[in-house]
Amino acid sequence: MLLNLDPLHSPIGIRAVTDDRMLLSSGTSCCHSFLLDRHQGLRDWPIDSTRALQPDDLLPLLATQPSLILLGTGSQQIFPSPAVIATALGRGIGLEVMNNAAAARTFNVLLSEGREVLLAMQIRSG
Repeated sequence: MLLNLDPLHSPIGIRAVTDDRMLLSSGTSCCHSFLLDRHQGLRDWPIDSTRALQPDDLLPLLATQPSLILLGTGSQQIFPSPAVIATALGRGIGLEVMNNAAAARTFNVLLSEGREVLLAMQIRSG
């Protein structure tokens, strides 16, 4: 799925999404799980299973103090445990769970609005 992104308003973002890869607006292709935000840019995230996600796995994400975390869970929407969700909400940070295509679209929109959003994307290669 090709996504529209206005590079004049968004220095980072997602250009295209497939089941096993993301193309960032910078031209970088990601085929592994990653974190993306406007301040720290792209960085690896060693999480590839929503079901295995533990509350402590969110600590690096929460440390950046976003107003919202978008959790992309692959080709299907898979919710993490209630304890994981409570970890974010307990710090006043929203956690939205969606499939990768929806997470990428939402990230681009919120980024263009100047929101402090963090994209946590799970990509399973092969």
